[in-house]
Amino acid sequence: MSPPSPLDIASPPAARPGESVRPSPTPPATGGCPDSGLVVDMGPVEAAMMHRAVGLTLTNCGGKPVRVDGYPSVQALGENGDALPVKVNPGSSYMGQDKGPEEVMLAPGKTMRSLLAWVSTPTGGDLVEGDALEIAPAPGLEARTFPLEGDVRMLDEFNMTGWRTSTPE
Repeated sequence: MSPPSPLDIASPPAARPGESVRPSPTPPATGGCPDSGLVVDMGPVEAAMMHRAVGLTLTNCGGKPVRVDGYPSVQALGENGDALPVKVNPGSSYMGQDKGPEEVMLAPGKTMRSLLAWVSTPTGGDLVEGDALEIAPAPGLEARTFPLEGDVRMLDEFNMTGWRTSTPE
């Protein structure tokens, strides 16, 4: 049986107050490890006082060490998969401090982390309703699409931390 296409993947259930939802991402297009040897994953969206944050994990799924030094590539998508005008800023947020990226030769099977955060209030800026996030290990590398549900879909702009071996604080 072939892997499901992005249209065959069921959307995650809506979160109830105080709960988080783990998005069901599209699988890597190659069905396994991308040519880059790097695959990104997104944890559950956490909420606090209209602030939203999600942990991103970068894993070396290949057989050779890969040099990592930078920030994830993030794009908000609308219901038709069109890119939305949501600004992405490297840097700290209410949910975590950015110490900048850490240059690492990431060994096979090892991971790095980043934190992606946004505010979902009209005072935070012009809100846009997003249906998904397209996230890649770095610009130009293979991206995965993660659906958004419920009030976490309201976006103004993103702040994200650099890839690091320790969890962002």
